[in-house]
Order: sequence, then C-alpha cells, then structure tokens
Amino acid sequence: MKVAALALRMALLAGTLAAGPLHAQTLSYESVDGDAPSGKASGKEDRGGSSLRGAGGGPRTTIKPYIEATQNVLWELSPGDEVLTYSTIAAGVDVALDGRRTQGAVSVRYERRISQTDGVRDGDTLSGLARVKHDLIPRTLSVEAGALAARTRVEGSGASTLNPLAASDAVSQVYSLYAGPAVSTHVGDVALAGSYMLGYTKVQQKDAIQLAAGEPLTDIFDDSVSQSAQLSAGVAPDTVLPVGITASGSYYQEDVSNLDQRVRDMRAGVQVTYPVSLELALVGAVGYEDVEVSSRDAVRDADGDPVLGSDGRYLTDKSRPRQLAYETDGLTWDAGVMWRPSRRTALSAFVGRRYDSMTYYGSFSYNPDPRSSLTVAVYDNVSGFGGQVSRALRDLPTDFQVNRDPFNGQISGCAIGSQSGGCVNNALSSVASSVFRARGVNATYAHRVGRMQAGIGAGYIRRKYIAREDSVLGSVNGQVDESFYVDAGLNGPIDRRSSFAVSAYAAWFQSGASSLGDVTTIGANAAYFRNLTDRLVATAAVSLDSVNRKVIEDEVVASGLVGLRYSF
Repeated sequence: MKVAALALRMALLAGTLAAGPLHAQTLSYESVDGDAPSGKASGKEDRGGSSLRGAGGGPRTTIKPYIEATQNVLWELSPGDEVLTYSTIAAGVDVALDGRRTQGAVSVRYERRISQTDGVRDGDTLSGLARVKHDLIPRTLSVEAGALAARTRVEGSGASTLNPLAASDAVSQVYSLYAGPAVSTHVGDVALAGSYMLGYTKVQQKDAIQLAAGEPLTDIFDDSVSQSAQLSAGVAPDTVLPVGITASGSYYQEDVSNLDQRVRDMRAGVQVTYPVSLELALVGAVGYEDVEVSSRDAVRDADGDPVLGSDGRYLTDKSRPRQLAYETDGLTWDAGVMWRPSRRTALSAFVGRRYDSMTYYGSFSYNPDPRSSLTVAVYDNVSGFGGQVSRALRDLPTDFQVNRDPFNGQISGCAIGSQSGGCVNNALSSVASSVFRARGVNATYAHRVGRMQAGIGAGYIRRKYIAREDSVLGSVNGQVDESFYVDAGLNGPIDRRSSFAVSAYAAWFQSGASSLGDVTTIGANAAYFRNLTDRLVATAAVSLDSVNRKVIEDEVVASGLVGLRYSF
C-alpha cells in the first residue's frame, strides 16, 4: 500500500510535467518576527531591506498597517559630483492569512516622493506582492490569485532592473495579476486534477528608447492577457498495470497588445511511472504538441517606415491578417527520474524533445534541518513578458514575507515563505515586447544562525526572440539575450531593541543585438533599526549603487537616509 500511495503521488506529479515543463520554484527563507519591543530584525515591519530570509518558523494571521517618513540624500560620484535630497512619505500594510481554508500573504506600499532639488523628480510609486489561496471544498476545489506591482529601471536594449534610483528618468511601473480555480478529486481508482488561470500584465512606459544614434528602436512591452489550463487523469501502479499511468493535456495562450502577437501552446500526452523503490521512480512520456506564434505588422508611412503611436510604441496594422512567425507540431517525449529519499530531500530531472529541439528541466530541494534550505530549478517555455511574470507569481508561496529595499520600499524580487519561495527577478529582467523562448535556472540557499538569517539567491535566463523577419520586429528574430542576477543578505538583532540588515546585489544583462545594450548593476546597503516605542521604529541606512553601460558613462551613487515608521 505504501508503494502504491507513493507511486500515485509520483504519477500525478508526472502528469503535470507531461502537460508542460516544470517552472522555476524555490524554497523557503523567513525572517525572525519583528514585533517591538523584542528588537528582532524584520524586513516586513522594520524595513530589514533586501536581505534574503532564513528558513523555519510559521506564519500567523496578522494585519499590520503602517505609515513612514524618511529624509534621503543622494551623492552622485559619477559621472558628475552632485548632492541631491528628497523626502518620502509612505503608507502600507502587510497581511498574513493562516486560516483553516484560506492561506495567503499581501504586502502593499504606496510612496510619495517629494523633490528638494532639481535632479530628483516628484513621483508616486505603488509596490507590492500578493498571493492568496482559498479552499471552497477542502482538498477538492480551491481558488487562488496573485498580484505584483513594481518599479523598474528600463534601458535602451529593453533590459530592466528592480529598484531604480530616485534620480533615474528611464523607469517603468509594472503591474501583473492572475486568478483561477483548481480541482483535485478521485473517481474510483482514477485521480483527476484540473486548473484554469487567467492573467493580465501591464507595463507603464511612455516611450520606446533608442540605444544610440543609428541604432534601431526597442519596442517596450505594453500589456497582455494570458490563459492556461491543465487536466490530468491517473491511476497508481498495481491498479490496472504494474506501472502508474497518467493522461494529461494543457493549453496556454498569451495575447500581447504590441503588434497583436499571440502565443498558443497545446499539448497532450501519456506518462508512465515505474516505482523502483519507495524513494525512486523512473518516468517516461510520449505526447503531441502544437505551438504557434503569430502577429501583425506595424502601420507603414508613404516611405515604408513604421509609424509610432503617442505612447512611443509601434502602431499595429489591423487591416492585414495575423501571420505566423513560428510553428511546430508533432510528437514529443520526456524521460527522467523522481527521487525522494526523505521528507527533506527531493529531486526531479527530465530530458526530452519539445519546441522541435531538446529540452531539459527539473528541480532539486534539500532541507537538512528547519534552519536551512537549498533549491535549484531549471525551466523551459515559450511566452511573452506577461506570461513569464504570471508564471513567476504563481510559483510564489502563500505565506511569504516580502523583502524591500530600505531606500525606496520596492520589492527586492524574492518572496520567501516557511516551506517554499520564489523570485521574479528573471521574469522582470527584460521588458522588450517580442515573444521569446525562455530557458533558465534559479538557485537559492538560506541558513539561520541563532537569531540571524543569511541567504543567497541567483538566477540565469536565456531569451531567444521569435518574430516574422518581414515585420518591424524582424531584426530580433533569432536574437538571444541573457540575464544573470545574484542577491545576498544577512540580518538579525543587535540587542533587545535594535537590529540590523545588510544586503548586496548584482545583475548583468547581455544584449544579443549589440554590446552597446549590455548593462551591469551592482549595489549594497546596510540598515540599522531602533525600537523607540512598541510601535515607533527609527531607521538609518546607507547604500552604494553602480550602473555600468557602454553607451554612456558609468553611474555611481552613494545614498543615505534617516526615517521613522509607526505601525498600528
């Protein structure tokens, strides 16, 4: 019976893998609770900044609204030598839901920036993460939803970086949300599972940006609607045959407003799971795929040049029919192993053929004790920018604690819970409008030492763009860009009423169009928190940030702030 039960779980997992490649997933980091007057560090309440959190502990059902005011100073070290000042006022709320049927986390922050010198613009910023799951029928029918709001720096090549400096002009606001139901039940010996998700993503960016004189324009993503559906039916080994059998199907579609691009990915397959032992299973699958990418061209003027709209993006020529940019259909296969020697260790590794080429995907997680976690995940899919963000959102846990930059309150990219976690850095690293095939890897490690937490996360994504060569986006067809990121931090208490947080980050973007589009960003910050009362916390922080571009001179800025936060 134990063998059959384990094989059934593996078969159901195999069914989801047959429907589509495994997407990036990460394990848990979590901060020590930050309630005053304990003095414990908390990025969630005491602005513990962008440091990753240590594993362990559990969420509570809490609602923590706050208001905050800071005074900031920027010292431009390169290319000029200028000191800029500004102040901010902010309001936010952190919510943790841990009910019998509802689990979720919401972190939302509104910030108003008030300039005191000409080099800093006044502005408003909304940032946050949310993911909630509610069981309508326990263990059978549930609904889930997630949302993201973030501010990014946009480069001429389409590269984007989280947490831009206040003095930066090339910024975008990104919004994304998704929602949908999921069902899991049994009909006799057959386990049935299905889900449907609907997502929407929007980038607020006024103009397309030119790299340099003579360089082509990069069309910046506007918005998209994505849909995904999955259905599987499986039986355990020794139910009908000595092996487990799962039949599955999936459907994915993303409609991008830029030039009416559309991604459509349909799959069906049968997967066989053979349990070698209680810990190890071999998996093999065959299936069929039908993948299409299509679009329209831009409106052309009398000279044949593309026409830009008032928002700086190409105007779509809706008078002409949609045309295929990429198409593949035919048989697919997958083979791999699933290994789970204990509750703390799990490995899945697969190789196969999809998108008319070889594909590799899988994951590894290791939790040697409640204080440590390690994860590695590999993924392969075709989508636009919006679909990539929606996937990253859905991979987040429902009990996360969001990490925020101490200088602008923006999310650092990682959301960590007690048992799982995820990062959106890879998904947000380019806002170019073209559809692409994404191959990537994410790895994270966290460790708690006493009451201090240390963590590091890193990732890589390779985008190969897809477009009709006779369209305005034809120059990017087959073009490959690559992005890397690293985010590390340490935080913990100093004494009963004081705590600290230090963090460092780096991101690299390599453009496939021209080395002129390459961008490197590096930074570090340190923050000190002092509980003045049970509800009032004083903050002091310093940072150093650098942006290296080949088109213009390097930008190096040192920053400092002092502030107060009152939690209700």
